[in-house]
Amino acid sequence: MQNASNKATLSVQVKETNIMTNTNTNPQTDWSKDSLETLDLFGPRRDAFSERYHLTRRSKIKRLAQIAGIARQFDVAHGLTPVKMRLMLEALGPTFVKVGQILSMRSEILPQSFCDELAKLRADADPMPYQTVVETLAHEYGRPVDEIFEHIDPTPLGSASLAQVHRATLLTGEDVAVKVQRPGVRETMAQDVSIMRSIAKVATKVVSTAQIVDLGGVVEELWDTFESETDFLVEARNLAEFKRFCSSYRYMDCPKPYPDLCTEHVVVMDYIEGISVSHPDQLIAAGYDLKEIGTKLVDNYATQVLDVGFFHADLHPGNVMVAGGQIVLLDLGMTGRLNMKTRQVMKQMIFAVAKQDSPALADGLLRFAGADNNPEDYPALLADLDTIVAEYGTVDLSDLDIAAFLTALTQLAQRHGIEVPSSVTTVGRALVTLEGLLDEFIPDVNMIEIISKHIESSKSPQQIATDEAKSLVLESHQALHGLLSTLAEAKTASRMLTRGQLRINMELIGAEEPMNKLSDMVNRLTMALIVVGLFVGSSIVYFAGMKPIIFGIPVVGFMGYVVAFVLSVWIVGDIYFKGRKKKR
Repeated sequence: MQNASNKATLSVQVKETNIMTNTNTNPQTDWSKDSLETLDLFGPRRDAFSERYHLTRRSKIKRLAQIAGIARQFDVAHGLTPVKMRLMLEALGPTFVKVGQILSMRSEILPQSFCDELAKLRADADPMPYQTVVETLAHEYGRPVDEIFEHIDPTPLGSASLAQVHRATLLTGEDVAVKVQRPGVRETMAQDVSIMRSIAKVATKVVSTAQIVDLGGVVEELWDTFESETDFLVEARNLAEFKRFCSSYRYMDCPKPYPDLCTEHVVVMDYIEGISVSHPDQLIAAGYDLKEIGTKLVDNYATQVLDVGFFHADLHPGNVMVAGGQIVLLDLGMTGRLNMKTRQVMKQMIFAVAKQDSPALADGLLRFAGADNNPEDYPALLADLDTIVAEYGTVDLSDLDIAAFLTALTQLAQRHGIEVPSSVTTVGRALVTLEGLLDEFIPDVNMIEIISKHIESSKSPQQIATDEAKSLVLESHQALHGLLSTLAEAKTASRMLTRGQLRINMELIGAEEPMNKLSDMVNRLTMALIVVGLFVGSSIVYFAGMKPIIFGIPVVGFMGYVVAFVLSVWIVGDIYFKGRKKKR
């Protein structure tokens, strides 16, 4: 699970050693004693990643053999069905479960039937032994667990391939949930990623995948996700930040973290006992209104995405519950962040679809991608967007399929070479997940309609005027700098023109065919003049009676007649065959 704003970076640690000089040391052997301190003249060592996660060639080969064995077990050579693929990814472990979860939201890569099946992957796993949990906690805190917890329930609340959650009571009396990472899971993920990097490197050399998917980039993004997801301090910070956000809403909450007890592999937070939204019958029996829950959930989510720019990125049913009259969001290991520009563009694109405005939608898509992404064929981009607007912009909001719309928009961007930022992709995946939750458990709530109303009503006239003024000032600033730059370039061009140094390169679009025809005409005319000249010259030589003579004709004149005849045949043949080709 990935926090879009927290990307861990790898660092190479330089080992230092104290060097003692000795005038009697043999200079030919002294270098070997100083081998611990090195200067990387050619950049970081390639095996720094392997050293950090204790990876060896033997362990990678062993893991690769294990992967191959599981692939043979599921008979991959004869194809995969959606169910078989899901079962195989579960058997391969947490890394591939995460890959499957990501692929389940990428219908442009896999058929929809596979995406629907992979969406069932929730990384459930067999519980790890309670003794392992206790030993892990003792290792993390450096002291016995009974010095921190009065009681830990041996039966886990939930067990996934990455971590396990237990209910516990602190010595100070607080009722908490303790999330403990499985030992060695990060090393296993690092090993799988290392194998994927090798495969991607070979595949990139063998097959040109640039037009399909950047394999290397996908693997690196996957590792960023893993590193963030396996660093529980990130989740603790997310919980604290989201708790502050929830303080403004009486109906929204999340567990409070205990920072002093959180480590890289352990998160301690308030235990929340409530009813999951995956049990609508229980919610109704408890007196809750499902439509009110769904409406408030979506409206608050619109606030997270479009107003605040910090949002929960994995709202599947297991992460949403209702307790004490509040909607409680769990598991904030995967969050997303959007800057102000991106949020404004998203609003622009939503209104563009509603108004069936293809140019505005194209402008928003290009602003998403940044200034460096200029489509080669802008008219073709508009034509494709017209198709999307015609298909999705004319339907009622209650019938809009957000998953299909985002998939179509992503595929269009790929076809035109527009690179959409990963933060936008995260929003798309989160909206698709939320839509699935609503369709299954609260079908009377329409997400897109609520988001549209939120955009329309979230700002007061004063706020709209302020934002417009800021936008106008920013655009005026950019336009002024562009005008000044243009004037400076015009001054330079004028100076070069007066000195006779200005050159102009012109390209007439669509003039290639007429120019080619004109070139053929000139070539034929030139050859015809040469033929006429040869005939006339040869005739003059003939009547002059120059020697030597062959077949009663001077040799020079004879050669002229032969060349003229050959060229005449070539011209006639060229005209004849090209004429027939055009008729066909």
